[in-house]
Amino acid sequence: MASVLEDPTLERHFRGHKDAVMCADFNPNRKQLASGSVDKSLMIWNLAPKARAFRFVGHQDVITGVHFSPFGNLVATSSQDRTVRLWTPSMKGESTVFKAHTAAVRSVAFSHDGQRLVTASDDKSVKVWSVHRQCFVYSLNQHTNWVRCARFSPDGRLIASCGDDRSIRLWDTSTKHCINCFTDYGGSATFVDFNSSGTCIASSGADRTLKIWDLRTNKLIQHYQVHSAGINSISFHPSNNYLISGSSDSTIKILDLLEGRLIYTLHGHKGAVLAVAFSRAGDLFASGGADGQVLMWRTNFDTKPYQDVLQQHSRRSTPDPPPHLSDIHPRGPHLHHPQPSAIQISPTVADTQSTDPHVIELGQAVHSTMLLTGQTHSMTTQSAANSRHSDGLPTRIVTTSRAGEWREDESASRTGSTAGSQAGADRGGRGRREDKEEERGQTHPLEVPSGHPSSLDTVLRHIVQQLDILTQTVSVLEERLTLTEDKLKECLLHQSQILKEVRASGESRRMERDGVEGSPVHFT
Repeated sequence: MASVLEDPTLERHFRGHKDAVMCADFNPNRKQLASGSVDKSLMIWNLAPKARAFRFVGHQDVITGVHFSPFGNLVATSSQDRTVRLWTPSMKGESTVFKAHTAAVRSVAFSHDGQRLVTASDDKSVKVWSVHRQCFVYSLNQHTNWVRCARFSPDGRLIASCGDDRSIRLWDTSTKHCINCFTDYGGSATFVDFNSSGTCIASSGADRTLKIWDLRTNKLIQHYQVHSAGINSISFHPSNNYLISGSSDSTIKILDLLEGRLIYTLHGHKGAVLAVAFSRAGDLFASGGADGQVLMWRTNFDTKPYQDVLQQHSRRSTPDPPPHLSDIHPRGPHLHHPQPSAIQISPTVADTQSTDPHVIELGQAVHSTMLLTGQTHSMTTQSAANSRHSDGLPTRIVTTSRAGEWREDESASRTGSTAGSQAGADRGGRGRREDKEEERGQTHPLEVPSGHPSSLDTVLRHIVQQLDILTQTVSVLEERLTLTEDKLKECLLHQSQILKEVRASGESRRMERDGVEGSPVHFT
């Protein structure tokens, strides 16, 4: 095990995307890393040495978010094509499509029990989906501009969301009500997430700020401005002691939340850092950038167990378990040697020992479920791609506009014929080595051969899908019938009140008339 004094190191880099990397997430099984890109593809990188990578094709526009399910058997992606896809990370390359948003979807995340998905969209809404039933559940609609990010709390009782209306909102999942709103940002709020205990949320902004809020007191407890450009992504360490952020200033920052200071600045990307993510164990973290690379770093500074840290802090200001970053007293010294400023780490990315993995493109039978404006459709599309990725890629420069949309500009021509032939020779060598490995019976993750489903299985899946659609249709009809009944009751009540008023008025006039007619006449 590494010493607690060791600094983070660049472990590997993955090259295979043809454009900027927008999002990344680790599989809980600690064997895979997923990333989504402007090139519209999902990449599954196997962390085992010399293992193959897989490119999943299906989205029609930029992939903006990616998240593994808690058991690692599903991958969810969101896209500017207005859809969310659930992928099975296998050789089949199958995916299920959800569509209920009317604009680009900016983020997607599983609940911690894996039963639900939450999505955020440019249509100003946050939507919750059922993973098992593969259907839309409910929508949250109080944001007044594009929603950039939404996340479930660890216990599933809250949802945090943020967006271009410069606010961070907290929602109660049982009542569907917004229970709090933080509006201290000077620009778009770009990312939000809960810590592992659910007591705090961290949020980042285009105004270069990073803020941490205590949800028990609804107060801002830490505020950082360590980047020189907007922050695009953040991630809590599982211990809640550290937080990483990626920025358009091309750097990754690591914050020590116990001491409330910046401890590391990492340089590795050529261009904006658009995505950062800790692994579930915290021993690794990944970053993706406008340079099309995915970098995997070994944490190293987290090697002291969190339980040992807790034992050193016996006095706490609140009895609420578990402790969080603001209620540990006294704050012990940091494990690193004192530094007047953050440590700068600049690995030479081009000289790392990583080899580019062989990429297999996948995109077969895609089962689609579409829910839009109350209408339900079922669609099955077929897409297949088996072309191999070429290493000779043009240099890409990604710029951002006021709305935060990423656009590409090719600034260099493709590699010359000599370099191309050399790349071909390298690919040929790798292909021969892989063939030899397969002859020896060596296997790689995600390479288990799987046959096509039988016709019976296909029919059964189709029947289940149609039943789900019928169930959703009945649900919509029930809602409309309920609304009609409510309107009818309201009209009947209104008519009843009018009838009562008419009767009362008529009775009053009759009594007045009877009184006049029945009065005695006196003659003098």
